[in-house]
Amino acid sequence: MRSRPLGPSRRRYANSAALVASDLSPRQVLERLQALERAFGRRRSGQRWSARVLDLDVVLWSGGGWHDGALTIPHPRFRERRFVLGPAMQLAPNWRDPMTGLTLCQLSARLTRPRPLPIAPRGGALSSVGRATDF
Repeated sequence: MRSRPLGPSRRRYANSAALVASDLSPRQVLERLQALERAFGRRRSGQRWSARVLDLDVVLWSGGGWHDGALTIPHPRFRERRFVLGPAMQLAPNWRDPMTGLTLCQLSARLTRPRPLPIAPRGGALSSVGRATDF
């Protein structure tokens, strides 16, 4: 799945998902993923969402939720990102989000469902139906 960047980067990205079996803790898995990023030339500049060669994340974990200060699982914004849900749903559509109980397929359907159009009142500016973030 290809996607436009978040933030200042101008690059388009190829997105994918992997299901990995490991006896390592989520923190140890993240450390290994960051070592792979460095091996591919990624340098963390301190600027969020800047262009990068490789970006690997732990999004979900079979053990449910996890938080240790450096890593939060599930990823706090994965439910809002098609570029995460699309590939993950293709790999494991029935995997359940431990916080909502919804499957990846259900979360993706919520994200991609058609939204109502704004309603224009007589003689004035547009108002919206629903939250401003829905549009």
